[in-house]
Amino acid sequence: MTPVILAGGSGTRLWPVSRRNFPKQFVPFSGEHTLFQQAALRFAPSDSQLFAPPVVVTADAFRFVVGEQLAGVGLSPTAILVEPMPRNTAPAVVAAALHLCAEDPDTLMLIAPSDHAIADAAAFHAAILRGMSAAESGQIVTFGICPDRPETGYGYLQLAHSPGAGGGPVPLAGFIEKPDAATAAALLAGGRHLWNAGLFMARADTFVAAFAAHAPECLNAVRAALLRGRADLGFLRLDADSFAAAPAISVDYAVMEHARNLVAVPFDGGWSDLGDWDAVWRAAGRGSTDGVVKRGPVTQIDCQNSLLHASDAGQVLVGIGLQDMIAVATPDAILVAPKARAQDVRRAVEVLKFTEAPQAETPRRMARPWGAAEVLTAGPGFRVNRLHINPRSALSLQSHQHRAEHWVVVAGSARVTLDGEQRSLIPNQSAYVPPHMLHRIENITTEPLEVIEVQSGSLIDDADVMRFEDPYARHVG
Repeated sequence: MTPVILAGGSGTRLWPVSRRNFPKQFVPFSGEHTLFQQAALRFAPSDSQLFAPPVVVTADAFRFVVGEQLAGVGLSPTAILVEPMPRNTAPAVVAAALHLCAEDPDTLMLIAPSDHAIADAAAFHAAILRGMSAAESGQIVTFGICPDRPETGYGYLQLAHSPGAGGGPVPLAGFIEKPDAATAAALLAGGRHLWNAGLFMARADTFVAAFAAHAPECLNAVRAALLRGRADLGFLRLDADSFAAAPAISVDYAVMEHARNLVAVPFDGGWSDLGDWDAVWRAAGRGSTDGVVKRGPVTQIDCQNSLLHASDAGQVLVGIGLQDMIAVATPDAILVAPKARAQDVRRAVEVLKFTEAPQAETPRRMARPWGAAEVLTAGPGFRVNRLHINPRSALSLQSHQHRAEHWVVVAGSARVTLDGEQRSLIPNQSAYVPPHMLHRIENITTEPLEVIEVQSGSLIDDADVMRFEDPYARHVG
C-alpha cells in the first residue's frame, strides 16, 4: 500500500517551538528525528513488505523542507503534491487519491498525519494487516485508539458493538465531537468508543467514489487542480485557481461522517496527536519517578510532573520547585504555563499576532531551499543573519534597491558573484554588496558553508529582493 502523509498543517498549541512558518511536524520532540521523519520511517519500504514509497501532501512553503527531511532519512517519495493554499484535510486526501487512482485504482492508501507519535510501529503494522481485507473489499477502514482516560480533547468513534478479542474491524456507528468531562467518562466506561486518530485506509477508487457521493464540489475542484497542475523540480504543484475553489473542510466532515462503508480497527500501541504540551509530556512517558520530562540543556531541582524543553544548545533552562508546569525556551521566546492550561497556548499566539510580534509565527531560524537563515540580531535599518548553505547549493542571482549586504565567511568555502565577476572566499574573508549590485553566493563544495551576513538600509525584508535567476523556481523578475 501507499502511505499518504499529510504534512501541510500548522500547530499553534506547541508554540514557541512550533510556529506557522515552521510547524511541529518538522521539529524533533524526542530523539533525533522530526515528527515528519518519524512518520515516514514508520512506513519505510525497507522495514516492511507492506509499504510502497509515500505520497506526501504539503504546503508550498514546506516543499523543500519535506524533500530535505526525507533525504535525511534515506527515503524517496512516490510524489510530493504541493498545495497552493491551506484547505484542510479533505482536498489533500482526494488529491492523493486521484493521483494514485490514475496509476492503479486498486492501490491501497493509508492516510496518516505527519505530526502524530506512535510508540509501537510494529503493533500499528499489525493493526493495518487486520484491516487490509476490509479495505481491499471496498470499505473505508479507520483506526481508533483504545482510550485510557476520559479525554475531552479528542473526538470519538462510536462502534456498532464492542470490539472482539482479535481486534478485527468493527462496523462504525458514528462520530462524536469532543465531549465534556462527564460524557467522556461515560464513553470510556461503555467500552464501545475509540479516540478518532484521523487514520484511514482504503483503495484509491474507494476514496474517489466517497468524495463523488458526499463531496462532489471538493472532488471536482481538486481534479481540475491536478489536471492543470505542473511538475516543478520533482514536486507536483496543484493549480492555484482550481484549488482555491475547493472548500476548506476536514475529510471527517466532508466524507467520513456521511459514508456508510466504514469500519474501525482498534489500536492500543501508544498513540498521541501531540496536540499540546501536556500531550508531549504524556507521550514522553511522563518522565521518571518524579514525572519530569526534559529535552535539551535543562536542569531541574525539586520539580514534579513538569515538562522542561530547551531548543537551543547555547541555552540553559533551570526549573526549581515546579509542580505541574510547562517551561519551554527557544532563542527568541519563552513559554511558562501550568500543564492544565496547555490548550490556552493558542490564545497566547493570537495575542502575539494582534500585537504584530514576529515571534507569533516566525522562528529565528528559517529553512530555505539552499539551507537555513538564522537572525542573530536586528534593529532599525539593520539585520545580522547567519546563513547555513548546504553543499552544492546556491542562493538566487539577485539585487536589492534599498539595502547593502556584507558577507563574512566563517566556515567552509564560498564562491561569490558580484556584477558578473566571480571570486572565492575562505574563512575570515569577506565581500561587500552595495545596493543595486547583481550578486549571488554559492557553496560549490561538499562541505557546509556558514556565512555571517550584515544587512543595512532603509528596507530590510523580502520585498527588496529582485531575483534574476533562481535554481528553485521561485518568482523571478
